Amino acid sequence: MDYTIFIWGILIVVLISIRIINEYERGVKFTLGKFAGVMNPGLRLVFPLIQTYKKVDIRTKAVDVPDQEAMTKDNISAKINAVIYYKIRSAEKAVLEVENYFYAISQLAQTTMRNIVGEVELDELLSKRDMVAKKIKDIIDKATDPWGVDVESVELKDVVLPEEMKRVIGKQAEAEREKRSVIIKAEGEVTAATNMAKAASMLSRAPGALHLRTLQSINDLSSDQSNTIIFAMPLEVLKAFEGFNKKK
Repeated sequence: MDYTIFIWGILIVVLISIRIINEYERGVKFTLGKFAGVMNPGLRLVFPLIQTYKKVDIRTKAVDVPDQEAMTKDNISAKINAVIYYKIRSAEKAVLEVENYFYAISQLAQTTMRNIVGEVELDELLSKRDMVAKKIKDIIDKATDPWGVDVESVELKDVVLPEEMKRVIGKQAEAEREKRSVIIKAEGEVTAATNMAKAASMLSRAPGALHLRTLQSINDLSSDQSNTIIFAMPLEVLKAFEGFNKKK
């Protein structure tokens, strides 16, 4: 009878000691408070009272860094936010080396973002966001390496500027568009003038070509009855007619 109770007691202890570690998790086990190893996926035994464990999710996670107000190198205030994608490389270090790696990564990201923004000018922040994000990623990845964390990427979501700065940038963009329009128009006029000069040179070299071109233009105009064509007679022709009348 005592033997049966002993067997049942062992079975109950084993049953309540069974833990399940999922494929995307690792279990960090402690025996009497000391690190006893990392448990891989499957059924594992953790004996009550003398052993404890903590699960660590090793899937890629995203940290949404809230808006951070920072001053750029050229003394312009801007608010930025970002998303950090990271993955636990070592479950042991993530538990033993840092109290709360999720909170620690978030705080580290906020200070790093403010520091990096202070090193670049506004134009660089707006036009080279990928470069700025890479700088932030490299710093965070290096700082979190002792925690067993790999930072996979950092994406800057928004860069919010003060309203007065938005108006200044809008005016600058409008001025650039007008400048480009004037340049394109001038280039078109230069091209047209060049083509006209080439055409005039060709017509002057071919005998009768100018008259043929004149007749062609008159023919094009005469197709519309609403057009009125006025011929300018050379003065020499008029004098010739005058002389002819005197002879008569």
